[in-house]
Amino acid sequence: MNRHATSYMTLDLFQPFDNTTTQTTVNLGAETAVRNTPHHLSLLSLFSGAGGLDIGFHKAGFNTIWANEYDKSIASSYQHHFRDVAFDGRSIVDIPESDIPSAMGIIGGPPCQSWSEAGARRGVNDHRGQLFLEYIRVLKHTQPSFFVAENVSGILHERNKAAFKNIIDMFIDAGYDVSWKKLNASDYEVPQDRERVFVVGFRKDLSIKFEFPAPVAIKATMKDAIYDLKDLPFGSHCSIPNHEITDTGFSPMFMSRNRVRSWDEASYTILAMDRHTPLHPQAPKMVDSGEKDKKLFAPGHEHKYRRLSVRECARIQTFPDDYQFIYTHARNGYKMVGNAVPVNLAYHIAMQIKKHLGF
Repeated sequence: MNRHATSYMTLDLFQPFDNTTTQTTVNLGAETAVRNTPHHLSLLSLFSGAGGLDIGFHKAGFNTIWANEYDKSIASSYQHHFRDVAFDGRSIVDIPESDIPSAMGIIGGPPCQSWSEAGARRGVNDHRGQLFLEYIRVLKHTQPSFFVAENVSGILHERNKAAFKNIIDMFIDAGYDVSWKKLNASDYEVPQDRERVFVVGFRKDLSIKFEFPAPVAIKATMKDAIYDLKDLPFGSHCSIPNHEITDTGFSPMFMSRNRVRSWDEASYTILAMDRHTPLHPQAPKMVDSGEKDKKLFAPGHEHKYRRLSVRECARIQTFPDDYQFIYTHARNGYKMVGNAVPVNLAYHIAMQIKKHLGF
């Protein structure tokens, strides 16, 4: 919370802000009334994906009450894990505001393919980029105390500068004090170098200036995350679900640079395509071929090179083992895991939000 403030409006903290409502000010220590409200630490989850953000926020004490995910190949996994959450599988553009409940916060990552530095680069002109507008529509309607939006780092590229400014301006115009920052998951107990942009806003009447969590001192490594899986069998013979790999080959682009990190390092970014999944640390680093943009598997060690399994990727994304990814082909498992927000990173953001709210 903004410790320079001396009061806040309890009546407005968990309900949509109404300028016509009489504003009752209470002492900062009066948290009992807040904790007894039905919206205490409740969340709406938009573009939920596999629920990495949700799990992190749940670990911090929040509770998702309503979620939306249109991709049927992902929705079953989310619903299987979050069985008590009201789930809406329609496209967000087809959901009327009357069907969306109010809550204390909104979390979600609107589809980011159009912003990716490796993607089509159409940005807000792409229909997926315009889903930001749907996020803002829900935000304006429900007016929660805070929101969190996550996206790829490509959204900060110079070519997207004007569009990103427009997005921030729309959040501000919706009634929020907005902060944003590019974070590396490896700074927050995630054994992975993964840069993503987080936008956090608090409703203006709360007078809260958000400060992002400070990096933790100790870095997590690949060994911390997956060493105990190294000798387990793959597939149905494994006691831990989703420990399986695809047998697709490696593209020239994949072979253009080293794709192996050591046990004592953080993983490369876990991506949403099996053909771009990092290689297991049991193998030595790839070696120069003598040709530009072409690496080779170290001679004599070719048998050690394999991509990480779906479960190993999930571990690196800090998903718990009791989360079962449901799919008919492992490539869909890689997609779900790679598109998710790392659970531990979400947890640190959630705890910082709780701190700013005074909990």
